[in-house]
Amino acid sequence: MANKTQEKFKSKIGGQALIEGIMMRGIDKASMSLRLPTGEIETETWEIKNGKNPPWYRRCPFIRGSFNFVTSMVDGYKCLSKSADRAMDFEEEDEEPETKFEKWLDDHIGDKLMPIVMTLGIILGVALAVVLFMWLPSMISRLIGKVIPLGSIAKTIIEGVIKIVLFLGYMALTALMKDIRRTYEYHGAEHKTITCYEAEMELTVENVKKCSRFHPRCGTSFLILTLIVSIIITSVLHLPWDNIALRIGIKILLIPVYVGITYEFIRLAGRYSNPFTRTLSAPGLWVQRITTREPDDSEIEVAIEALNACKPDDQSIDRW
Repeated sequence: MANKTQEKFKSKIGGQALIEGIMMRGIDKASMSLRLPTGEIETETWEIKNGKNPPWYRRCPFIRGSFNFVTSMVDGYKCLSKSADRAMDFEEEDEEPETKFEKWLDDHIGDKLMPIVMTLGIILGVALAVVLFMWLPSMISRLIGKVIPLGSIAKTIIEGVIKIVLFLGYMALTALMKDIRRTYEYHGAEHKTITCYEAEMELTVENVKKCSRFHPRCGTSFLILTLIVSIIITSVLHLPWDNIALRIGIKILLIPVYVGITYEFIRLAGRYSNPFTRTLSAPGLWVQRITTREPDDSEIEVAIEALNACKPDDQSIDRW
């Protein structure tokens, strides 16, 4: 059990766990640190466009959420792809000679193969998410409504509960996979390192190990809170139940609304500590018991490297 540390300030730095690494996003630059199979830590940094002076649509409440969410998703996807590529670079060195088909793919498609595969993966992933987290909960809830007379709000709540159960079940199942579990350990290392930084403690492995792996500004918290917000909004709007396709279509169009509201809640939770923000943070912190694991020393070293590479020289600009 990690010891509690005294928070001295609230940082704006956030991160994402990668394949054998971590990406950190600071005020004016971001970084990605990866643990290579050789044992070395490889770190890359880059300037963040409009990091200090973002355009109005990234500053306007309730509108900025969607734009910042998309930016984070794009950056996260790029870094995840790079971390996967680096892992494959070392794996290919130990592979058997390529087959004729593999040689043909390499000659005719070459470097385009991985982007194509990743794009197809994204398309299939989005389609699966729509079926699993939108269509299936709606169909189950409507079937229950046919057996037991229920009002629109009751069916919407049941639909939302099913969605949350599926989400938690998916997270719990993936945590059983060795590679994903290791990614969750890096997720824990990311949180613990940021917490150590916010406590203004020296970023050492021993100090980071004392810190909590749970943090209110987390992608997991964002997702679970978005689901809760969507249930509330959908209940208020009384979306049609007789046409599931139309219902799903409207919910997809409402995603920017869900995201915009949730983003403001997460900002409040990251900036203030009071009964209201602690209530907002509670569901996400509970779910982080699934999506984070206690990291080992080598994973903490990577997180420290990533944070040191992107934290500003003037800490005063990194405060809410």
